[in-house]
Amino acid sequence: MSGASGFDATGEELCCAAFVRLDGALRVLAARAGLSDRYDVVAEGMQHLMASLGGQELDGKVLGAAFGENWGLDARYAPELPGADFFREGSRLVFIALVAARPDRQLTPEQGVGKAVDAAAAWPSDVRIGSFTRLVDFELACQKEAAERLRSAGLPALRELAEARAEEYRRVAEALPPLTGGHAGALPS
Repeated sequence: MSGASGFDATGEELCCAAFVRLDGALRVLAARAGLSDRYDVVAEGMQHLMASLGGQELDGKVLGAAFGENWGLDARYAPELPGADFFREGSRLVFIALVAARPDRQLTPEQGVGKAVDAAAAWPSDVRIGSFTRLVDFELACQKEAAERLRSAGLPALRELAEARAEEYRRVAEALPPLTGGHAGALPS
């Protein structure tokens, strides 16, 4: 990330924060689909990417492993499982974030932040988060709050906020009814 302009760094920070929020639900969905082992590698790479924004040196092997596991992960999530569209858009956010982190970036972190909105808009049911009944409205409020928090208090405060909001996403995913009929979930490895 060294050499990124202030705007790009801000975009990367907000993109990673969007992932941290969505990670609350993505972990639950991955576990239901039998994809936890693969998803954990993806999440580790994204956590590493966020740590690099705070000054930790980027490790290409960690990011490469995350990219490799994320590639096609959404295709392994059975389309009939609840949250499939959310999972697909969340995987696209990861793809954009990892590509945008490369020196020869062809995508922007802002596109990843947009994918967080797409994922939330794809949520299959109404939610109960404070006064919000649509996950997309909650995500848009989170994005505004995240930008303000980053501007006023910096990256550590942004990460703390994102982790708190991830709990809301986790609760929403846990409330999603499971698919009935004994479907096993993921496609074969």
